[in-house]
Amino acid sequence: MAIQHVDLLTIGAGGGAYPAAFRLAKAGRSVVMVDSKGVMSGNCLYEGCVPSKAVRETAEIYQSQQRFAERGLPGSVRVDFAEVVIHKDAVQARRYEQHAAELAATPNIKLIQGGARLLSPHEVAVSTAEGEQRFHCAQIIIASGSDVFIPPIPGSELCLTSHDLYKPDSALKTLPERMIVIGGGYIGLETATFFAAFGTKVTLLQKGEQLLNGMDPGMVALLTPLLDPAIRILTGVDVTAVEVTPEGGRRVHYIRAEDADILDGDVVLMAVGRRPIIPAGTTEIGIAVTRKGIDVGPSLQTVHPHIYACGDVNGRVPLFHAAVRQSMVAAHNILGGNIPLDYADFSHVPTTIFTLPAAAYVGVTPALAEARGIKLLTGRYDFAEDSRAQILERMEGGIQLFFAADSLRLLGGWVVGIDAGHLIGQIGIAATHGLTAYDLARFADQHPMSAEGIGKAARSLF
Repeated sequence: MAIQHVDLLTIGAGGGAYPAAFRLAKAGRSVVMVDSKGVMSGNCLYEGCVPSKAVRETAEIYQSQQRFAERGLPGSVRVDFAEVVIHKDAVQARRYEQHAAELAATPNIKLIQGGARLLSPHEVAVSTAEGEQRFHCAQIIIASGSDVFIPPIPGSELCLTSHDLYKPDSALKTLPERMIVIGGGYIGLETATFFAAFGTKVTLLQKGEQLLNGMDPGMVALLTPLLDPAIRILTGVDVTAVEVTPEGGRRVHYIRAEDADILDGDVVLMAVGRRPIIPAGTTEIGIAVTRKGIDVGPSLQTVHPHIYACGDVNGRVPLFHAAVRQSMVAAHNILGGNIPLDYADFSHVPTTIFTLPAAAYVGVTPALAEARGIKLLTGRYDFAEDSRAQILERMEGGIQLFFAADSLRLLGGWVVGIDAGHLIGQIGIAATHGLTAYDLARFADQHPMSAEGIGKAARSLF
């Protein structure tokens, strides 16, 4: 079998792969991307952030219209969930077309649909529908992403996953009357709020006592009471089995406080987390893999300096925008001869929980500061006094900024409520560049926009 020689091969074609692939291709390097789906953009576009937010934004518009209707303003809309799915699919199709056009217009790069297997630190075998191809690669980027985790619960195959809900041509095209969500992480909680906004009766079962386990308890405590009270949330739950009801629905068996009980619904969403996809041959060639994923530092290099691991597969910050930045770090270091010239900042990546309403955070938050012995001063701004929030009848929540007590340098912050996903990036930039409360207070942000609350939160310290 003839071995093909390439400068870079990426295992995966999502956010951890294609930014580096295009950067090197534009620098004249030969690049091959290998992906089992045969399309670019990975899980984010296929079953993650883009399609789920297409559903989310539709739900928010519907929810906002209902809020205005309660105030006596004219107009009404109804939910046609089949059309919501069509809209989601159209967004995905449009973005796939954009990616395909970009790929076609860029020389030195090609995408192969197949599965990759590491044979040695420089050799990769790719299984395709036409047979196996082999490559000798000067550099390799492992960006194989993650997949839904299905726990070994009897009947788990009867549950839907985020893959089923958000993939192109979704498995669920009619709005269920009753939905049971297993898992109170960001995927489960987000989806619960979307469907509750559309009118589905949602029950969420969380194994631990806190929703959004691993996130700052203070932020979670602010968000939780703002969620739709129609969502029934049960914590401290151990799900033991799922079965089909006589009517064709789903029945969940669970234990709570040592008491066994059952819950019936039309559909069950299994949303207990994701796990990295480790390509075959990874550990065999000496690359270390932990429970979270492939072990890398901020240069994204493995034990082999020419092999990088970017995105969800390393488990450091499993978010698309973090993967994109990591991919560019890998590209810069490859162009530097595999000598670290660039480093990923894992501590200042903004994270948004796109519930209704949303919450977002970045940097050092109070729980982390306490664990590290960092003294904080907190600047606050409540959306109850915000003009934009008042205009939109969305006055819940607010902004909290966390400053070093000795220097007033911004270390982190969170936003709960309106525009959380937009505001957290501005806070993240300020924290990354070491701005102080004085810097933020001096900036005249726009009125009447929620971003002016950042400066007001800073000024609350003076």
